[in-house]
Amino acid sequence: MKNRNSDHRSKPLVPAASVRPWLDRLQTPIAVTGGTGFVGSHLVDTLCDAGHRPRVLAREPSAPRWIGASSVDWVPGSLADRDALRTLVDGAGTVVHLAGVVRAVRAEEFERANRGGTARLVLAIRDAAPSARLVHVSSLSAVGPSAVPRGVSPDAKPHPISDYGRSKLAAEMEVRGVTGVADWTIVRPSTIYGPRDTDVFQFFRMARTGIVLVPGGERWITVAFVADVVRGILAAGAAEPGRIFHLGEPEPYRMSDLIKALAKAGRVRAQALPVPAAAVRTVGLGGGTLGRLGARRIAMTPDKARELVARHWTADTSGSLAALGIAPVVRFADGARETWAWYRKQGWLG
Repeated sequence: MKNRNSDHRSKPLVPAASVRPWLDRLQTPIAVTGGTGFVGSHLVDTLCDAGHRPRVLAREPSAPRWIGASSVDWVPGSLADRDALRTLVDGAGTVVHLAGVVRAVRAEEFERANRGGTARLVLAIRDAAPSARLVHVSSLSAVGPSAVPRGVSPDAKPHPISDYGRSKLAAEMEVRGVTGVADWTIVRPSTIYGPRDTDVFQFFRMARTGIVLVPGGERWITVAFVADVVRGILAAGAAEPGRIFHLGEPEPYRMSDLIKALAKAGRVRAQALPVPAAAVRTVGLGGGTLGRLGARRIAMTPDKARELVARHWTADTSGSLAALGIAPVVRFADGARETWAWYRKQGWLG
């Protein structure tokens, strides 16, 4: 396998010319948390392609992952560092908040990073960039799964079922609360896939072997190609403030159909193998035990298991896509084909 952080893309996944109307409406300077990650690195690529020099918060600027060759202004630090956050946002016109913790064994770890980190960022913006637009990238986990396949709308009453989801909802409340920033938009992406991703990648890897393990029972899911998420973030930065937008394809997929489409896009033979919910929970408990014993990079935890066995991770995105002016979106057949090609080029799939 090649270096997971080597991507010799000749142009950004979202070229600046394709999103120029939104880019031209963004207030500058632009500051980004989570800019070295999966979604954030694609966003930074687009900003740099547009001629911007974004400020990027990074724990280790010497290990910049995907954006090592990009023209950015590095701000060493983390969401726990108040001084670094103030430096990051000082005089900024737009702040995009992508950083956070997606896997942890203990609820307080999510709370500390996702709610606490967002609270510190909000205070830094209030003090050092009071007129900035904050684009807060949340998660569908903050609102919870849907009882029906058509999905939850942005104005649905939240009912998160995981510690991660509760921490993301708490982070949203920090943004929207009485002590929050004056100018904000929130985007909640559904399941994101695409080049540089390492989470949904596991399904690509299973498909290559011919068997894809999925939780048993009928499940529907809304997916979002990472390029559309980047477009959504940029559009939200230029949209009417004080709104929440859901990002993802307008029509959900039945899980079994999604696996068939995944296999077809990769020109492989694969079938879904249902796994009982009890077995998923048992694996999650085992991962939680390993995590408490000090193991790192645990793929399955009790929290993640709770999310996996939920019925429908679907979002009603039609209204959001129309309001943001995102049309057409990348359909899964096309996005998966491009993602397969990228994984193979990188050597991730052997």
